Amino acid sequence: MNTQHSASTPGREWIPTARDLLIGGAFVAGEGESIEVVNPSTEEVLTNVRGASVDQVDQAVEAAQRAFDPWSRSSREERSRVLHRFCDVLEAHIPELLASIVNEVGTPVALAEFMQVKLGLVHLRWQAEAALKDRTIDLGPWNDPVPTHSHVNYLPVGVVACITGYNYPLNLAIFKFGAAMAAGCTVVLLPSSRTPLTTLFLGELAKEAGVPDGVFNVVIGGPEVGKRLTTNNGVDKVSFTGSDMVGEKIMQQAALGIRDVTLELGGKSPSIVLEGSDVESFAVEMHLRWSRNGGQGCAALARIMVHESLMDRFLAAGAKAFDQMKVGDPWDPATNIGPMIRPDHRARVRSFIDGAPGEGGRVLFGVDTPLPEKGYFVNPVLLGDLPYTATACQEEIFGPVAVILPFKNDEEAIMIANSTNYGLAANIYSPDVDHAREMATRIRSGTVWINGGGNMRPDAPFGGFKRSGIGREIGEWGISEYLEPQHLQWRT
Repeated sequence: MNTQHSASTPGREWIPTARDLLIGGAFVAGEGESIEVVNPSTEEVLTNVRGASVDQVDQAVEAAQRAFDPWSRSSREERSRVLHRFCDVLEAHIPELLASIVNEVGTPVALAEFMQVKLGLVHLRWQAEAALKDRTIDLGPWNDPVPTHSHVNYLPVGVVACITGYNYPLNLAIFKFGAAMAAGCTVVLLPSSRTPLTTLFLGELAKEAGVPDGVFNVVIGGPEVGKRLTTNNGVDKVSFTGSDMVGEKIMQQAALGIRDVTLELGGKSPSIVLEGSDVESFAVEMHLRWSRNGGQGCAALARIMVHESLMDRFLAAGAKAFDQMKVGDPWDPATNIGPMIRPDHRARVRSFIDGAPGEGGRVLFGVDTPLPEKGYFVNPVLLGDLPYTATACQEEIFGPVAVILPFKNDEEAIMIANSTNYGLAANIYSPDVDHAREMATRIRSGTVWINGGGNMRPDAPFGGFKRSGIGREIGEWGISEYLEPQHLQWRT
């Protein structure tokens, strides 16, 4: 393992030096296929890393199994201390984590420090404190047929396979491993093969933080590595964040061993603007929100629904946002729209724009400045005149493309909002908060923000209905995904 970091401030040239897997507390060179890591904003190859072999996946699971008994029996205070130390080390390396993510994901540096790094650390701190909680429930006495007393204990499920998407490599990992470790589980972390460097670095930092050997393991690789991990008999739980299509396959693989899954999948999240709203106060913010991280966010509110009486005002007010969108070099502080992760994904995003006229749609607004010669960039656009059943209104685009749809009344708004196969998030703008809160109960989404809501708080659940996933991450709900209830009853 090479632990030497650049003496200068990490920036556009910096990538982590960590290249080895972390298995049972030891750094091990990968024996699997070579993975080419590309900077999506320059198309330059950052490095090549070796993925895990299937045997090394088995070794990582075995290491997690060996570590499970001592870790699960350790005190809540000890688990909390370990997670706090891990967070301390991550905080000390914020500049390197930031540089790694900007260079391998392409998130603009102006947004990445909070969105990609500090937000996750807030959650890890919360999880470290949550590890202290005694979750035992006293059910009290029961006298039929004889006097007894009952407790419900909550025991860690075991070894957890944590599989993350490419768009938020640190945050998505923390949501999973922080909750699992707080619950007393051990983990094997597998990142997207598109963005492995930040996660390999995370393994190095876990070792620096003194996380006990085998509690936290890191492997990298493609679909075969993922399949081996999700079907390994030593894995007790699979937690995955990514597309619904891949989530479907992971669920099938996990079913072979009758193991539980938590799936945080895609979204087609609506943002509903009700009659009477002051659109001039938030239209620009709405557009800047769905386009951040290049629109590569599962909860991107890119299906904009506006009451027909407000449509002209909303379009006029929101047009200013496209003048504020700068696409390009993520290290330029003025940039707020980065690249797509790979050329195939860029082509898929563009296909929604190119296909809109065939369904009656057109581009209402867009950024028309020339794109950089290098990099997988797409200029943001707002599509209009499409029926709510159109492809761009039903499928997750995962890029800087939004659609706008008018509605006549609340009933039509609710119908359109619920018309997709997804149900991850939604937003309602209304001058009447109580009315919006009541309306929210009729929208099949795991999260509903009202009048813009706020940040993703560490004590609130996150997950979705329908093809947006199974189970919840974050908060007590996230920790409970890694706990099994045990009824304990004794005669009195």
